[in-house]
Amino acid sequence: MTTDKLHDALITRQQKGVYRTRKKIHNQKNARVRVDDKTLINFCSNDYLGLAVNEKVIRAFQQQADEMGVGSGSAHLICGHSTVHHALEEELADFTGRERSLLFSTGYMANLGTITALCKHGDSVFEDKLNHASLLDGGLFSGATFRRYPHNDTTRLSQLLSTTTDSEKMIITDGVFSMDGDVADLRTLSILAREHDAWLMVDDAHGLGVLGQTGGGIVETLSLSPHDVPILMGTLGKAFGTFGAFISGSHTLIETLIQSARSYIYTTALPPAIAQATRVSLKIVIEETWRREKLQALITQFTAGARQLGLPLMPSNTPIQPLLVGESVCALEMSEKLFEAGFLVSAIRPPTVPQGKARLRITLSALHESEDVNQLLETLAIIHRSYSYNVK
Repeated sequence: MTTDKLHDALITRQQKGVYRTRKKIHNQKNARVRVDDKTLINFCSNDYLGLAVNEKVIRAFQQQADEMGVGSGSAHLICGHSTVHHALEEELADFTGRERSLLFSTGYMANLGTITALCKHGDSVFEDKLNHASLLDGGLFSGATFRRYPHNDTTRLSQLLSTTTDSEKMIITDGVFSMDGDVADLRTLSILAREHDAWLMVDDAHGLGVLGQTGGGIVETLSLSPHDVPILMGTLGKAFGTFGAFISGSHTLIETLIQSARSYIYTTALPPAIAQATRVSLKIVIEETWRREKLQALITQFTAGARQLGLPLMPSNTPIQPLLVGESVCALEMSEKLFEAGFLVSAIRPPTVPQGKARLRITLSALHESEDVNQLLETLAIIHRSYSYNVK
């Protein structure tokens, strides 16, 4: 493809309203961010519990950087695996109620590495149609027969499982779906996995820290055991407020990933300072239950207010509150109007979501106050009245 063709493709993206741009954030404090010369209330961050700006977490990062430096210097299997990394893995295993945990440098790498290490040509992978791109890519790259079932349609999944003759099978799902904010029917999925002798892998990136009495996510909420969900993936850059990801499971699973997961073996380990900061944030996640309680109160306030105003919210009881718009250009215009009014809210467009289902993805955080939510609702009501929605 020539440069001219690339340029034409970019122009086409702009015309369709799906061209992506980056905003340069100068600083962030509480739920406020500064973009250029404008201070905005941030309603698109995944920092659900406000721990990215927590003083204890920041101090832990600084102190560990003073002791160990900024970078880890190597991959885990060379000389990048510190005592701090190891301690965090043990604490994450305790937190998730599993034998062991394994740190990865990103959530994308955790999913890609785990699926491709466990699945191969001749196996079958079954994935929810709305799974995160990293899960879908892992299934595709594994070489296994790749089957997608309609969102949360466990009846269709059961049919697909019943018709496969492959001996090794894996069911893969998000716990909380990142663009819709709803949750997987995990109890039924665990039953189907047992009935069909299949692995069950759950990416609970947006549930861990947020759901459950101690923040244990959808698995804790449903009181499911490691036997019910043998492969649990979590990220550290959302409710934990830091960076990276992990897989929790049995000793045998983790040892297999250490030996075979290419995205673990062939990449630099997380900085030890990040690991130490996460150890502190993990303790806060467990102990400071008021953060989840405040977050849930804000979710209730926002959803009740949105219903009263007639806003086209998608059904969600999590911090992810999508306002369904339909057309990409319309979603982009609404996002820009919110920006002008002092709110940072992302327009989510295809291919991240299906054609005709562009949306404003509003996310709530324990950093927000009730007045922030009221102001957002008042502004959305004004903008909402100036648009007629075309949702397919």
